[in-house]
Amino acid sequence: MIILIAPEKDIPNEIELLHQLFQEGLAYYHLRKPLKDYQEHCDYLNAIDTKYHNRIVVHFFHELVNEYDLKGIHFQEQKRIDHIDNPGQYFKSLDMYGKTISSSFHDPEVLEDCEFEFDYHLLSPVFSSISKQGYEGKGFDVNQSEKLIVGMGGITDKTVQQTLKLGFKGISVLGGVWNMENPVESFVALKKHYEAAWIEEKKTASRNSMNN
Repeated sequence: MIILIAPEKDIPNEIELLHQLFQEGLAYYHLRKPLKDYQEHCDYLNAIDTKYHNRIVVHFFHELVNEYDLKGIHFQEQKRIDHIDNPGQYFKSLDMYGKTISSSFHDPEVLEDCEFEFDYHLLSPVFSSISKQGYEGKGFDVNQSEKLIVGMGGITDKTVQQTLKLGFKGISVLGGVWNMENPVESFVALKKHYEAAWIEEKKTASRNSMNN
């Protein structure tokens, strides 16, 4: 899986670019806009063709799942800490049927110890971040984990293969697409590298299992 995180601040032609990205096969778009209020989130979603709403995961204002046909909701680390210990109460007012629930982590041990069953987990930073200066990569190895963990931080077409070798089941990008001169071309190149790397990893795993 490839997850694209929204740029924190709006960029020129963002909605137009986003539609092109959806057309190129983007299946997971994490709408993370901490500076936007509820109405601004609605305005943003209203500008996107409704046929793509079911590919969008919201980080803020989870109640938007009651108003829009979204893919799911995501818990930032602090929000998870604040609410997930009593999840039944939190989800009571949300229409979560068929929706995904995911969360961000920055420590693999915390991720493993988390008892709540998220559909997938974002773990960062794997490599030094492109969008956040001074955010040094940790090179986490999650090969021993049985959870679905998606690597984030410094992911580009040049680091995709290494990410999968570290045991990640997917990649999450922000700067590797939005900070590039042509975001759509960058996503297409990344997707091509990811698909090729994934096939290679499966072949390697198959060979190893035959040899054991």
